[in-house]
Order: sequence, then structure tokens, then C-alpha cells
Amino acid sequence: MRNFLKGVAALLGVVGISQGAEAQTLRMMKSLDAPHYDGQRTTWSPTSDIVNMFQDTLVAMDWDGKTPIPYLAKSWTISPDGKLYTFKLRDDVTFCSGKKFTADDVIYSFKRLTSPELKAPLAWRAGNIKELRAPDPYTVEYELNEPFADLLLQLTMFTTAIHNKESVEALGKDYGTKAIDGTGPWCFESWQPRTEIVLKRHDAYKWGPSMYANKGPVKFEKLSIKIVPEDSSRVAAMMGGQFDVTHQIPLQFIQQVKASPNLNVQEAKPNFQLMYYGYKTTRPMVADKRVREAMNIAINRAEIAKGIMLGNAEPAYTFIDPKALDFAESTKGIIKEDVERAKKLLDEAGWKVGADGIREKDGVKLAPRVLFTQVAYFPRVSEAIQGYMRKIGIDWKIVGYDSTIAPAEMGKQDFELWTVTFPYISSGDLLNFYFDSKNIPAPNRMNWNDAQTDEYLKKGRASISDADRAKYYALAQQRVTEEHLWMPVMNIAMYTTSLKKLKGVRPHMLYQNTFYKGLDYSF
Repeated sequence: MRNFLKGVAALLGVVGISQGAEAQTLRMMKSLDAPHYDGQRTTWSPTSDIVNMFQDTLVAMDWDGKTPIPYLAKSWTISPDGKLYTFKLRDDVTFCSGKKFTADDVIYSFKRLTSPELKAPLAWRAGNIKELRAPDPYTVEYELNEPFADLLLQLTMFTTAIHNKESVEALGKDYGTKAIDGTGPWCFESWQPRTEIVLKRHDAYKWGPSMYANKGPVKFEKLSIKIVPEDSSRVAAMMGGQFDVTHQIPLQFIQQVKASPNLNVQEAKPNFQLMYYGYKTTRPMVADKRVREAMNIAINRAEIAKGIMLGNAEPAYTFIDPKALDFAESTKGIIKEDVERAKKLLDEAGWKVGADGIREKDGVKLAPRVLFTQVAYFPRVSEAIQGYMRKIGIDWKIVGYDSTIAPAEMGKQDFELWTVTFPYISSGDLLNFYFDSKNIPAPNRMNWNDAQTDEYLKKGRASISDADRAKYYALAQQRVTEEHLWMPVMNIAMYTTSLKKLKGVRPHMLYQNTFYKGLDYSF
């Protein structure tokens, strides 16, 4: 406990927290900041959770993680062929700027998202749009070129939040950094990179989704979100009562935090969140499937989950969690840990052990460059796997980056592997996100350009029946798993930790965003 108290004292000096903090300010803590807060231009979860606080979507996600419910769209109908969605919009919604929300804002937002100029990495979430029409100010006809089985689920995501054209055009390159408008329960006030995001109450807000008892406005004047990268400092700060809520307590400390008399710890359920290492298949060092499989089967996932995560994660041997919608049973058993087989695969691929124990081929060492974000358990897991790799003659060159520059570093394409933790809501969500060739170079950082995979995904998306959707997504899972495009490591649990005096706390699973809208929070 002495070390924790020292951590609190250090934290007070770093982030300037005062015991006399304003009673009407909700104090949140995060480990990661983002490069910006324009949700259409990123896949980054540190952007997503903040975006969901100040911007809204047509559809909300219920607590069960699979049911779309009305939000900005109060109702909708779907044509028998699955191509035309007609959304009836609320007529009582305003942006933080005071501008009235109408169908024009919906049409503008989706045209911006899918525009070639923006190059939005998650534009696919909107489906293959044929035409958007507004027969009146509060009706949107959303017509697709082909059915999209996952559309309503995707419309709950931060990527498809509604933007104010006036704000986008007025701010230009500063949109999402100096300011940004939205219809959410919170309004963007200020951002000091790597330090603090401040949101204020949207006083006019009264259109919260049915999942919340309070439909708005929120019960705090401001929301202060401090960036605290150091694990020990975050633990100490929560145990010392310096923050009201966080969803980023290091998992190895969860049991200790649960024992604290002033804190509540709640697990988000359901929650599908995979930590994986991906292979950039166009890099010569990992272009051979045998090399990728060798790495996949040379680690001990159970040891990692127990030793580093203290049991707060499950070893992952498949890309999709077996409990997720449309999981393919056929993928069980493809990844079987076997160190001796790993060595044989590398021998077959022509990588021979050198005098220093590291394998070589054609004068090149088998030393792939591996990127990770310098936060939480990523360094320790990367170091552990680095140790397993050396046992089979591979020299992982692990490189850590701050979260604000990690996406840019990945964008340089100068690596063989990278790692992130990816939250998803279904098999189709993960598969379409990562493995469609249209998503090269991001989020398809594997540069996986495979006609068969694309065809399976296309048929899965366009399926009218649940059976057909499950069938084609299973084939896609089988294909990418057999190619060993990823090294799945763990399925990660997700928690919200809050002071016991804070009421109305319930963790939401959407894209690592346990806070979601925070409408029921109060003291």
C-alpha cells in the first residue's frame, strides 16, 4: 500500500489533481490518448470512446451487445430484398452548437464517410451505398447496391456517428483537435494532447436511448478525462480516490482493486476483445505460411494468461471468440501449440540455425520487426513472446510507441508484425474489418489480398438468411485461420472501476467503450 500511496503523490504532481476539485465535475482516467477525435478518419479505440460521448448514431447498441435500438432514428423499416432502409428521425434533436438536426446531417455524414477524398479506413461499415435520399427533413431513405446483413449493428459504431457539416467545413484541418460538434450528451470543450480532454454538459440533450433510465441531460456539468499512461499511477489514483471512474485498470491488479473498500469493479458482459499479433504477409520474412504457423504454435498462451494477466484473460487459439455470433467450430484445432513442429516448419522453409542460435536464410537473420503500443500489458506480453521465439531461433525485434504516434508508425509499413487489442461485436464485424482487400493498408495491415476471402465476405454480408450468413463467415474464418495471418494470444476481460459513491455505473461492451453515454451516472 505504501507504494500505491507514493504513486498517488506522484500522480498529483503530474496531472495536477486537487482535493478541492469541483463537485459537479466527473473525473475519469484513461491510459491512452488519440491523434485526433474525428471518428471517421481512424480505427483507433482511444478516439472511439470519446467520440461516443459527444456524438450520436442513428442506432444505439443495447446492453446485450447484439440488439440495435432506436436513437437518432426513432424507427426504421427494411425492404424485403434487404437493400432499402427507411429511417424515421427524431425531430427534437440539436447539436451542441444549437443547430437543428435533420436528414441533411445524416446524408452529409455518410457521404463524407464514403468519399474517396477522406479515405476513411472504416467506410465499409456504412455498406455499399447506392443512394441516400431525404423525402422530408426527418426521413432518410438509405439504399444499398446489395444487402448488408450487419448494417444496423454497424450503425451503432462511432465511425457512423452524425457530423455537423458547418463544423467540419469551418474547422478544416483542425476538426477533431481544436473543436468538433455533435448531438451527444456531452459537448467537446478542450483537448490538451497526452494530458486531458474536457467535455461539458449538453443542456438541451433529452433523447437518450431506451437502455438508460435518464434520457438527459447528464447529471454533471463537466467530464474531465485525464491521460495517465503509467499503470501503477492509475491503480494508486483509483485506490486513493483521486478519480471517480476508469475502464483501464491493468488486469494484473484487478483482484487487488476489487478488495479496496471504496471501489466497485464491474466486468463488461458480453465482451469480445482479442489481443493478437498480425503478420504483414507482403514482407519477405513472414511471407511463408510455414514461418507464420511456426510462430503461432511456439508460444504458451496459458502461461501468458496466468503469469502476466493473472487469469483475467483466456488463451485464444482462434481468431473469433467461440461465444461470438457466427463462430466457426471448424477453426478449433488449427492452431496447436507444438514447439518441435515449429522448429521443423522453419527448417522446411529454409531457415537454418546459425552459430548464435538465430536462424538465417540467404544471409538474412530471421529477426522480424514487431510494433506494440507502450502501455498496459503490451510490453510484457511482447517480451514474453520474444523469449518463446528465441527458443525456436527467431529474434523478435520489439519496438514500442506512444499511443498518439503508433498509428502513424504503423502507417509507414516498416514492420513484420504488430499487436493491438481489437474489440468486436460479431464474427462478421471482425472479418470484414480486417480481412477484406478493400481495407488495405489499414486496418488490413496484413496486406491480405485474396479473392476467395473477399468472395466469402461479400456473400456473408449480402446474406438474407442467418444460415447463409453463418455459412459464408465460417468459410472466411477457415480460410484466414489456415493461412495463419494472425497469432491470436488472449481474449481479454474488460472492467469498469468506480468509486462506490458513484451511482448508475454499468459497463458497456461497445468498442472498448464501457462508459458509452454515461447518462445514469450520479453521486
